[in-house]
Amino acid sequence: MRLPSDADISGRDFGAEELRLLLRVVESGALNGTRGSQVKLFEREFAARHGVPYACAVLSGGAACHSAIAAIDPEPGEEVIVSALAGMGVVSAILYQGAVPVFADVDPDTLVMTAETVAPQVSSSTRAIIADHLFGQPCDVESIREAAPGVPIIEDCCHAPLAAVGGKLAGTMGEIAFFHFGQGSHLTTGEGGLAMSSDPHYGRRMVQFAGAGWAADGDDADPLFLAPNYRMSELQGAVARAQLVKLEGRVSRRRRVAEMLTERLTDTEGLTLPVAAKNTAHSYARYPLLVDPGLVPGGADALSDMLKEEGIACTPGSRRKVALESETIAERRTFGESSYPFSLRPDLVYRREDYPDAHRVLDRLLVLPCNEFYTGEHVEFLAEQVRRGVGRLQSASVAS
Repeated sequence: MRLPSDADISGRDFGAEELRLLLRVVESGALNGTRGSQVKLFEREFAARHGVPYACAVLSGGAACHSAIAAIDPEPGEEVIVSALAGMGVVSAILYQGAVPVFADVDPDTLVMTAETVAPQVSSSTRAIIADHLFGQPCDVESIREAAPGVPIIEDCCHAPLAAVGGKLAGTMGEIAFFHFGQGSHLTTGEGGLAMSSDPHYGRRMVQFAGAGWAADGDDADPLFLAPNYRMSELQGAVARAQLVKLEGRVSRRRRVAEMLTERLTDTEGLTLPVAAKNTAHSYARYPLLVDPGLVPGGADALSDMLKEEGIACTPGSRRKVALESETIAERRTFGESSYPFSLRPDLVYRREDYPDAHRVLDRLLVLPCNEFYTGEHVEFLAEQVRRGVGRLQSASVAS
C-alpha cells in the first residue's frame, strides 16, 4: 500500500481555491507583495486568527526565525537559549545575528524544553529564549517565563499551528512567534514563513528587518539598519490565503490520525508513543515514537530500515541532523576563518553529557509520517508494519 504523502498531491489538497487567487494575482500584474494585496491580506488574516496585531510574511521558516531574533536585536556574543534538539535553521539565524546558542535539555517524554531544563542555562548574558514546540507538542511557555523573568520568549511554531496550552494558541504566549510553511507543513506555500508579535516595538522591527531595513511606513529615505530582503511574493501569499481556510480541518484530521495510530500501537512492546502533555493540544506535524533497543533489537535504526522496505518514509533520530551534533557547531564554522561570533565567547563549551535526555531521545527516536489524508485503512497498514517490524526484530534476536 502507498501512503498519502505530503511530498506530492496524494497528501496535499491544492485545488480551485489556490488557482482562483493565483489567477487574480497574475491578472493584476503585481507579483511583489509590497505592490499587491494577497500578502497583506494573509498577514491580517493569520494575525487575526491568533488575536495578535502584527504579522510579517516572509520567504521561509528560516527567514521568519531570523526576523524574530533580529526584532530582539541581541548584542554580539549575547546568548539565545534553544532546545538541544533544535535544527540548524534556528541556530544559523542566531549566529547570523551575532548571538550564540546555548542549549537546554528536553523532557524525555514530551521531547520539548521545560522550565527545569531552561533554568540552569539562564545567565546575565541571556538575551532571548526560543521555545520549540517540537513535532506539534507545545511546551509550557508560562513556566519557562517564570524560570527566566524578563527574558523575551520567541515561540518556534513551525510544527505547531493551532497547538495550544490551556486553551492559548501556540504563538500567542511569547513576545514573538515564527511559523514555517514548507512542503510538509500543515499550511504550505512550498517555502514560506511568518513572524508575528503583540508587541509594537518587536512587530515594527521584524517588518523593517524583513524588508531590507526600510521603515515600515515608507517615510524614511534610507534603510534604518543592516537587514536582508525576506519579503514574501504575491504568488506565495495567494496560496497561503487559500491554505489558511483549510488549516483548522487539517489539524483536526491529523489529530484523529494520530489518535488512531496510538490506539493500534498501544500494546506494542518496546515502543513509547507520543501523547499530548497535560492541558495541551498537540498538532502532530509528525508522529514521533521512541524505540527501546533493549526490547527491540537494533532499535530505531533497524525498525526504520524495515519500514522503508515497505515504502514508509520515516527517520530515526540517529540520522536527524540536530545543530548540537553538527560539525558547524563543533568546528565553529561560521564566517571565513573567524569563528565569529563564537570568537567572542571562548568560554562557551558544548558537552554531550550536559544534555543526557536529548541524546537519549535521539538514540531512540523514530519519526513516522502523519498526514491528514490517511484513512483508517492507511493507519492500519502503518500500524501493522510497525508491529510486524518489531516482531521480526525480536524473533531474529531470539533465533540467534
